[in-house]
Amino acid sequence: MAVQRRHNTKVNYHTKANDYYIEGNTVRKAAPQRVYDPKPQKKVRVDAQTRRNRERESVMSRGYVAFLIAAVLTVSVVLGLYIYLQSDVLIRMKNVAALESELLDLQTDNKTLEKRIDTSVPLNEIKNKAVNELGMRYPNADQIIYYSVDSEDYMEQYEDIPSK
Repeated sequence: MAVQRRHNTKVNYHTKANDYYIEGNTVRKAAPQRVYDPKPQKKVRVDAQTRRNRERESVMSRGYVAFLIAAVLTVSVVLGLYIYLQSDVLIRMKNVAALESELLDLQTDNKTLEKRIDTSVPLNEIKNKAVNELGMRYPNADQIIYYSVDSEDYMEQYEDIPSK
């Protein structure tokens, strides 16, 4: 805070919070606003060597320009390949999804057809036709041979089952 006292009791207060001055005993007046001085700053003289160095630094050499062009081309090629690979992956993912959907539809159709086949022919008619018309009989206990299969899915038979 700067306080100046003169013989006419003029006191100036210049702070950020109190921006006013007092003239006389109790009269408060707003402090005059600071006026921007449009005078240009003094130019600092730059010596010749510094000026030459700045000019040399601001000019790009052919090697630097060639390096920048090579760097931009390399980055462009890498980005192009990346975008190509990303689109290829998306296309393959869509194809896989379509094939999975088709497989699921085929499995559903297959199960539906199996159920229709199973329910289309009554088993009693097949049994009656086999026993009455074709002369088939149920096997006796000595005709049944039990064997074990290691694989649960299926068995391939390469030769006849040996009798006891």
